[in-house]
Amino acid sequence: MADECFGHPRLAAIYDPLDPDRSDLDAYVQMAEEFGARQVLDIGCGTGVFALLLAERGIDVVGVDPARASIDVARAKPGSERVRWICGDATALPPLRVDLATMTANAAQQILNPRAWRETLRGAYQALQPGGCLVFETRDPARRAWEEWNREASYRVTEIPDAGAVESWVQVIEVSEPLVTFRWTYVFAADGQVLTSDSTLRFRERQEVETELIAQGYEVEDVRDAPDRPGKEFVFVARRP
Repeated sequence: MADECFGHPRLAAIYDPLDPDRSDLDAYVQMAEEFGARQVLDIGCGTGVFALLLAERGIDVVGVDPARASIDVARAKPGSERVRWICGDATALPPLRVDLATMTANAAQQILNPRAWRETLRGAYQALQPGGCLVFETRDPARRAWEEWNREASYRVTEIPDAGAVESWVQVIEVSEPLVTFRWTYVFAADGQVLTSDSTLRFRERQEVETELIAQGYEVEDVRDAPDRPGKEFVFVARRP
């Protein structure tokens, strides 16, 4: 099930305007170039920002996401016809042979169940050509990022075309490591509607991730720093032999 911020049509429509700075994706674009990727599987593609960045560069992209509303937003964007969009997840993909599979932003951490995590890694493995790479990021639990997720630090009012002013903020609901649950609240000035979206992330230790990757047949080629959050995240590069 997709979180409401991705699955509710009204919230999916404002997702990009509320988070317009996607410089976090620059490193992934650079890695696609570094690895010479010509076919990419974007797991958890959301509203399609990264998939479309790659498609603009002539890369053949498949974007998969379980949130129908987010896929609908992606399909409505200019250039979307260059991307193959799939509403679903990496555990039930059609036959693919890609050079690179990615999970950007929180996509990897949103897979909570250990079995679903294993099946996702396996699904990506099966989609990769021999020698292809899976690249994804996950926050270092030692940095306790959730301690900064509160209304005081996150409250803002955003003017959005066709939607008007939207108030938004986040608040942590529960910390039960390795799981952290938080709630985004959205208030639409146009009609006063208040919508909320609860999300849970799983904070995995580096060794836990490496062990599972190896168990699913990958070779862990590198663990990098995230340029946009130095010292706060692990960026895993795992290759299918």
